[in-house]
Amino acid sequence: MKFYLVREDILPESILKTVRAKEMLQKGEAVTINEAVDRVKLSRSAYYKYRDRVFSFHSHFKGREITINLTLEHRAGVLSTVLSMIASRQGNIITIRQELPVEGLAGVCIKLDIANLTVDIDTVLEEIRNIDGVKAVSLLEL
Repeated sequence: MKFYLVREDILPESILKTVRAKEMLQKGEAVTINEAVDRVKLSRSAYYKYRDRVFSFHSHFKGREITINLTLEHRAGVLSTVLSMIASRQGNIITIRQELPVEGLAGVCIKLDIANLTVDIDTVLEEIRNIDGVKAVSLLEL
């Protein structure tokens, strides 16, 4: 079996709707498959055709560890705010490696257990990017 990583914008609408219906069921936004497929305007046959063959990228890594790399302003509270945000989303810090600051910026590498995240990884990364004092965020490994 081969797997491919494909950008969302080139996928057929039925596959995207299948993923959305699966997410709705997983998050409790829909109680039954009928309700989920009705809400995304997808036929049940299409849902059953794709449901075991298509997955969102991040759902595949649920329950695993990731490593993120950050560039932070070297001032009090920036790293603490990042860590608090991660904890508020039920991310569990495994390790933190912080480099010495150079010209007011410090590199930080954080390894996270994402098994219990309450949101997807993209949301966590975007929330980190929006923290005052965070200059760069990248996902290093899954």
